[in-house]
Amino acid sequence: MRTYAFHIRLKRDGEWCDAVAGGIWWNPGASSGNGSGEHRYPIKVIQRVLNKPGGTAQFIMRPVMGRFLCLGEEKSMKRMLSGIKPTGQLHLGNYIGALSKFVSYQDEYEMIAFIANLHCITVPQDPEELQRNLRDCVALYLACGLDPKKSTIFLQTDVKEHAQLGYIMCCHTYMGELNRMTQFKDKQAHGEKNLSGGLYTYPALMAADILIYDPDYVPVGEDQKQHVELTRDVAIRMNNRYGNLFKVPEPLIPKVGARVMSLSDPSKKMSKSDATNKGCIYLLDDLKTARKKVMSAKTDSLNQIKFDPENQPGVANLMQILSSLSDNRPMADIEAEFAGKGYGDLKRAVADKVCAELEMIQGRYNEIIASSMIEDVLKEGAEKARAMAQPKLANIQRAIGMEII
Repeated sequence: MRTYAFHIRLKRDGEWCDAVAGGIWWNPGASSGNGSGEHRYPIKVIQRVLNKPGGTAQFIMRPVMGRFLCLGEEKSMKRMLSGIKPTGQLHLGNYIGALSKFVSYQDEYEMIAFIANLHCITVPQDPEELQRNLRDCVALYLACGLDPKKSTIFLQTDVKEHAQLGYIMCCHTYMGELNRMTQFKDKQAHGEKNLSGGLYTYPALMAADILIYDPDYVPVGEDQKQHVELTRDVAIRMNNRYGNLFKVPEPLIPKVGARVMSLSDPSKKMSKSDATNKGCIYLLDDLKTARKKVMSAKTDSLNQIKFDPENQPGVANLMQILSSLSDNRPMADIEAEFAGKGYGDLKRAVADKVCAELEMIQGRYNEIIASSMIEDVLKEGAEKARAMAQPKLANIQRAIGMEII
């Protein structure tokens, strides 16, 4: 059972007791409260005590890690963590595969969403463009519905423990494991020169990003599952060597919209690196441009609207976009709606949905950019994240034997 920090003063039979760090500290009579009378109980026990007759309670609720615990409410939310690397503008694939899922997940999970700006510099970046992309990324997170009251949102570099644990993870990750990571392998296979050491070791930093918060789940696309598997391997290895240091997280892959393909080449993932710029819809594209990209999407000559990713990848991609933007509408319903209709009808329906979503996001984005909300959210989010990361890193370093004091 996860415990939550809060503060309650309870008076029963003339004795006051304080609840701290998710447990009750009985402090009756003349007790000094120096630890001799300390007992910690799970939330169920606290509820039983507070519900007993004959007591008076004074509740002083304070946020800890951005959360409040309400009387009578037992919290057992699982924790979810994800980061996004804003090396360019965010696009529809990011929104369907990650951002929109965060919005739906934040009421079900304790959500931690960070901007992975350390991972941005594994390849050369223009400083002004990178800063603009980071700012846009935060604004779009918020515009897409992430609520800083429900989610912890911060910049990776604002929590220094990420990098420090990243080095520790490097020292516990084997070169053979890093050699198998697809991003480095793919760049090598394409003959790219001057690849950085950061690109080679970034999966170890990614493991640190995850494990320092002990999440239960990490939502990832199918192509990123390998990184969570490496994280699990390193966590298990270190747990076996040093004791129970880490919770071993599970990858969570959304069934619909996990991987949106390029509109111009549906054999490839929708990507910021699209050379033609015709297959990728950016969240800040003007509506006319976005509609034109959908209407120009590649289909096939079969002239039937069926969800068949293998034989009709272009049509299947359009259907998946439509489904994802329609509360995961079943493919059978979409097939029935467009039975006997042409690809132009499907494209118009997809374009209408995409433009309506972009219009809503862009309106909220413009409001956020014009305010101080970004700075306020990042500052608060970093404080929450550090409150989790600092004691975790200290515990890890003590277990390894790195600490003297």
